[in-house]
Amino acid sequence: MEAEEKEILIEKAQRALDSIRPFLEADGGDIEVIDLTNEYELVVLMTGNCESCQMKESTLKGGVEGTIFSTVPEIKKVVAI
Repeated sequence: MEAEEKEILIEKAQRALDSIRPFLEADGGDIEVIDLTNEYELVVLMTGNCESCQMKESTLKGGVEGTIFSTVPEIKKVVAI
């Protein structure tokens, strides 16, 4: 993946996350994009209440991945660190 493509995909992912950010913030959490690997895996960090929430995996799989995959189909996986 070229640097320009990576930058474009990260920007698209950021915009997608901005659409669900109000829901995360309402529960005292947030999410940050950390990296996009050459394997098209988006690495994110869930912060605030999302970091220790029991529903973290559900939020990641249902909300975050669904939003990312429908908006940026080039991304193959979302991984939380």
